[in-house]
Amino acid sequence: MTFQKVRDFHNQILDFTQILVAPAFLFTRLYIANVFFKSGLTKLRDWESTLMLFEYEYEVPVLSFEVAAWLATAGELILPVLLVLGLFTRLSAVGLFIVNAVAVISLVEIAPAAFNEHVLWGSLIVMLILMGAQRFSLDRKLNIT
Repeated sequence: MTFQKVRDFHNQILDFTQILVAPAFLFTRLYIANVFFKSGLTKLRDWESTLMLFEYEYEVPVLSFEVAAWLATAGELILPVLLVLGLFTRLSAVGLFIVNAVAVISLVEIAPAAFNEHVLWGSLIVMLILMGAQRFSLDRKLNIT
């Protein structure tokens, strides 16, 4: 096999993987948005319980429990919508990364399975921060990267 054939084969593989990248990033954005949006809806649905959790269960540093509850709920409802649209993706992902990190830090006791989920979400969010929304996004359409 000649060097040119090897290079052509390599380029075909790269072309094929590029076809898969855009749907993979879209799926990642939808997955992360779904997780956080559902969490925000749960907080909103039972606001009294949310306030009680933020006051007694979560130990959010620096902020009062009311401010922390409002910020977390707003972040979990607004940022996922931007993520789905692929609008200000990197900024939205940074916001969700902060929400995710504070959730892990503020829980005194976190089950290993729950911790693993937060690590997965954080890893996917970091990928979105580094790579952006990719092809299927308003960022791409509006030339925001």
